[in-house]
Amino acid sequence: MILIADSGSSKTDWRVIDQNGHIRQFRTIGFNPFYQSPEEMAEGLKTPDILSLENQIEQVYFYGAGCTSEANCTIVAQTIRQFFKDATISVDHDLIAAARATCGHHEGIACILGTGSNSGNYDGEKILYSRPSPGYLLGDEGGGSYIGRQFLQDFIYDDMPEHIRQLAIQQYGLSIMGIQETVYQKPFPNRYMASFCNFITQHKTDPYCYQLYYHGFKDFFQRHVMRYDNYQVKPVSFVGSIAYYNSDILRKVAADLGIHVHLILETPIAGLTLYHKAKLNL
Repeated sequence: MILIADSGSSKTDWRVIDQNGHIRQFRTIGFNPFYQSPEEMAEGLKTPDILSLENQIEQVYFYGAGCTSEANCTIVAQTIRQFFKDATISVDHDLIAAARATCGHHEGIACILGTGSNSGNYDGEKILYSRPSPGYLLGDEGGGSYIGRQFLQDFIYDDMPEHIRQLAIQQYGLSIMGIQETVYQKPFPNRYMASFCNFITQHKTDPYCYQLYYHGFKDFFQRHVMRYDNYQVKPVSFVGSIAYYNSDILRKVAADLGIHVHLILETPIAGLTLYHKAKLNL
């Protein structure tokens, strides 16, 4: 049996493929070695679904946010090995997952717009080059934490329409002090900021909410996609909930910038399942 994982900062999608090609799926919290210790990641893996597979998995393919360096990949692999001691474990970047799921064996520009953001120039086999992805404090243009941070800043500075402000107060009980306390004193501020994208998407027909996405996506295209050679002629594909649930705005921004958007997927896990299932000849 093999186990495949696609992990972002907020959630991880898992697929199990048995020797007969049957597939089972489940979901856990997200894992990112930049923001979590090995102990925290191990604790998050202690779920009934994971524990029930402990002695059955032969191979693990883990694609994760933050798995950009050999050191981080080693940390994640060692954490996973606590649960699957006899398995062969492969850890790779979530950008490789996005590229395999959307581009297959063809070249293109693969992008992630979820809690965070990332992009890479893919040649059909590997990522040739990727733009810097410095995380939610210094980057993540177009991602949920980036959009949500702007929303919270506008709330604090009273730079949003009054009707949107009142709706946010009613739905979340927002206050300036509460925002600051959560961002600066509680864990995972990136997830907290990104969580407001649910509200923004619900109200994206409102010009203010629409513009939050429009300008965030424009920043992403200008800082990432438009820095790649021949970006005008290469298919540009996306994975991630922010891209998927706001694909109309994303495609509009791309069209305004002369960029061709190919696929937009909520998650790459289905494409990864097909990719690894084919390797098993099932």
